[in-house]
Amino acid sequence: MKTLSIAAGLMLFSGMAFAQQETYKIDDAHSFANWTIRHVAAKASGTFSDIKGTLVIDRENLANSSVDARINMLSVDSSHAKRDDHIKKEDYLDAYKFGEATFVSTNVKSTGADEGVITGKFTLHGVTREISLPFKVLGFDTDPWGGYRTGIEAKTSLKASDYGYAWMNKPKASVGDDVEITLLLEGVRVDPNAKPAGKSPDKSTDKK
Repeated sequence: MKTLSIAAGLMLFSGMAFAQQETYKIDDAHSFANWTIRHVAAKASGTFSDIKGTLVIDRENLANSSVDARINMLSVDSSHAKRDDHIKKEDYLDAYKFGEATFVSTNVKSTGADEGVITGKFTLHGVTREISLPFKVLGFDTDPWGGYRTGIEAKTSLKASDYGYAWMNKPKASVGDDVEITLLLEGVRVDPNAKPAGKSPDKSTDKK
């Protein structure tokens, strides 16, 4: 019995005895949707820095996990303010009309202890399509502000033309059709029995 108690304690300590779903609120101060696209003979890159939503994770069975995420298209940042203003307009993202992109998972397939493929409905520019994203759970840990966090990395590639964008068809087009996406999502665990945790600093003040 003593041996069994020690083994059970080690499982709890290692985080392998979570036999239920844990809910995490996406921390938009530490989450990003990074993109890369062909530009003439090179590539251009940037990010969307305003992401909200929920991550639900079952550590013992990733197939019971889910994601519901919303990306603010007006938060596009290519490190060039004038270009960002242009990207938001009708020539490109038409973000003032279609201000939000959403992803709602419908299925998760586990391919390993901490990785899998998540499939769901992705809506962009008023068009909804099913996409699949290979993902990896990066870990779990306490934070300096009294919370408990997880991180997820997911990657996929999209064709802008599949979502009604046509910039690549314009005369002398300098931007391609294929877009590489990397999602870096950090979530704070929601515990209804816990006391309010300290607030995470925003991106402008957080240096860590």
